[in-house]
Parts: sequence; C-alpha cells; structure tokens
Amino acid sequence: MTDLPRRAVTRTAKLAALPLTAAGRTALGVGKRLGGKSAEAVAAEMQARTAEQLFRVLGELKGGAMKFGQALSIFEAALPEEVAGPYRATLTKLQDSAPPLPAATVHQVLAEQLGPRWRTSKFQSFDDRPSAAASIGQVHKAVWRDGRPCAVKIQYPGAGAALISDLNQVTRVGRVAAGWIPGLDVKPILDELKARMVEELDYSLEAKTQARFARAFRGDPVFAVPEVLVSSEHVIVSEWLDGVPLSRLIASGTQEERDLGARRYMEFLLAGPARAGLLHADPHPGNYRLLDDGRFGILDFGAVKRLPQGMPPEMGRLLTLALAGESEAVVEGLRELGFIKSSIKIDGDALLTYLEPFLEPIRHTTWRFERAWMRSLFAYINDVRRPDWTMGLKLNLPPEYLLIHRVWLGGIAVLCQIDGDVPVPEVLAEWLPEFDPSAYAIEDTAVEPG
Repeated sequence: MTDLPRRAVTRTAKLAALPLTAAGRTALGVGKRLGGKSAEAVAAEMQARTAEQLFRVLGELKGGAMKFGQALSIFEAALPEEVAGPYRATLTKLQDSAPPLPAATVHQVLAEQLGPRWRTSKFQSFDDRPSAAASIGQVHKAVWRDGRPCAVKIQYPGAGAALISDLNQVTRVGRVAAGWIPGLDVKPILDELKARMVEELDYSLEAKTQARFARAFRGDPVFAVPEVLVSSEHVIVSEWLDGVPLSRLIASGTQEERDLGARRYMEFLLAGPARAGLLHADPHPGNYRLLDDGRFGILDFGAVKRLPQGMPPEMGRLLTLALAGESEAVVEGLRELGFIKSSIKIDGDALLTYLEPFLEPIRHTTWRFERAWMRSLFAYINDVRRPDWTMGLKLNLPPEYLLIHRVWLGGIAVLCQIDGDVPVPEVLAEWLPEFDPSAYAIEDTAVEPG
C-alpha cells in the first residue's frame, strides 16, 4: 500500500460489502447448523469471522472508516459477555495499529513538510519502522537533534479526501454495528466525527492544542504531556513517552495497575478543563499510558472541546442536588439549562428514580467500573417494560453539552474495560466545580456491581 486507498468508488465498495458479507455468514451458519454443528459453535465462529473482517477492512482503509471503528471500539464494554469475546482482541488491535505506510512514502512526506534535509537537520536518527498507526496518521520513533527521544507523527497522504468520503459512506457499517450494542445511536457519533474532521486534519492546530496542554501540565508530578518540538500541517514532532498503554493494561494489567490507570484516566478528563481549559475528546485507550515514573501520559490532541472556564459549574451543582434528593431543584436547574424543554412536564421524584443507576458510583467511597455494570445500564435504558422507560425520552441534550456527554459516555466505557476501583467522590470533589460530597451520605464500602 503506497498510501491511503483514495478512490471513492474503491473505498465505498469495501464498506458496502461489510453488511453483505455479514449476511452471507449468517446464511452459512444456518447451513452448518443443518449439517449438525451446535448453535453455540456456529454463533462463535460467525462472530469471530465478522469481527476479523470488519476491523481488518476498517484498519486497511484508515481515514474515517478506521476512526469510526475506534469510536465504536470503546463501547466494547457494553457488549454481552457471550458476544464480546470474539471482538475484544480485534477491537484492541484497531485502537493501536493499522497496516503501515512504506518508508519511501514516509520520507516523501517528511521532505515536503520539514525540508529536503529533514533527516540530518532535525534528527540524530530516525526509525523507518512505525511504532504505532492510527486513523489518519502513524508514529515513528526518532532521536531529536539535541539527543532527546521523540515521536514523529505523520499524516497519511490523501487522509483528507478519504476522511470526507468515509464519513459520508460509513453509515453502511452502522447496520453491522447496530446489533452489537442496544441503545447505541450511531448517527451522533458520525455527526461528531464530521464536525471535528477539519480540525483533526490540521496538525498545526493540533500542535497548538498539545502545546497548551503541555504548558498547563509542565512539571506536574501526576500527568505528563509531551512537549512539541516542531510541527507543520501534516507532521508533529514531540517528546517521546514510554510506558504501558491502557490498551495493554486492559488486556493484562495487575489490579494495582488497573486501579491506578482508572483513577488517573478519570482525573484527567476533569483536570484538562480545569488546568488547560480543554477537554480531551478522544477517549480511546491507545491515547493514554502509565509511565515508568508513575505519571499518567496523554497523547493525541486532535479532538478537543474548548472549555475556557473549565467544566460548567452547574454540572457539579446539579449532581450534588440529585445525590441529596433535591428533586424539584434538579428539575428546575435542568429546565434552565435546556435539558428539559419548557413544554415537557416531569415529576422530580420520578426523574431521580430514573437517574439512580447512573448516580450509584458516586454514592460509594470507591467504585469498580466493570463491564457487567455498563451492560446493565444499557439494558436498563432500553427496557420498555419499566414504568419510567419514557423518562429518558423527555430529556433533551443541549448542543453545548453534546460533546461533553459523548466524551464522558466513552470515558465510562473505557473505565469499564480497565476494570479498576476509583474513589469517585474524591476525584469529583477535587476537579469538578461546585460538586460537594458532604451534602449527601456516602457508603464506606464499595459495591460490586453486576
């Protein structure tokens, strides 16, 4: 592969084939059952084949197709356990890697972006083998001219055209994905990706964002953001961060590592807005790692939500009121912010009853975020037999809160993959404005969800 497959007809054909081949495997499975194979064996084989093909195609296409796959992959924790197994390895692989560009193409991009003498003027050494590959770019390890190890992030040639094409065509894949996760609406994910694709394609803008994060956390004993050394429209060179990626920790980390990783992950979602005025909006695990010195490292700053005043203080205030049982005050506050439209009537006590499963982690000194709990939430939201099922339909999401909501939903999904204990009230009290844990009763023992 010399660069991204750019011909729209080729990319569209590959994406369009995914639902068709999934249907073909279903028919094949029926045939095998008639031939004597057990339903369980046939189902497991079909799931494994579907996962392998789906994420192989998304990974090869890169661009918007792979970015869509990454957006879906963080919700792996919501899959039923009997289905999740065949997908887990391929989802994790998609978060961290993709087929690499050849060295000649990499050299061409660097010459165009950093000058024809890029190798000798910028670096002491440069590894032609990529250390990581993602949706619109790949990373090479090098040694900067002053001797510092550095990461060279290179955008794939043709990434812009491919991203635009994919995000217009990838809804076809939604028909495959829709059956995995009950209640997951693919359309808002795609709308969000489209809204941010121009920003993500401009590495100069991403470099400025990364530099802002780096200034805010420079010298911090807990968080590490690599300094930007040089950047252009399609290349970013920044300090190298060693460490254990969260994706590897999810697969094989000790419980102590999981607890630390989960806590730091949740803290950074709030620390970014508080310290830098920016919410890191790409929550997948490949962007985070535990460093050897104990700090939590953060990478990839292409997608952010600008929050110059930090997280909205009304979030902490309303969360406290809900935990304290102040139902009418919660309804009034949500109505003022646009979460409840003026024409909608809502009973406050019924609303708090509906929200209780979401508040449960904050009622305990520590909470184990795990897959069983997240699956129960998706099942709860979609159980039409519950008397309060329609409550969710009465709530509105104002545009200014859409990305915050999506980042936190994705973040909680990642926390459930990490499977770590987090002192949730303590973290919120430190980083979420106007959250007050003294206003309600907190259980001293953690509850094992599920």
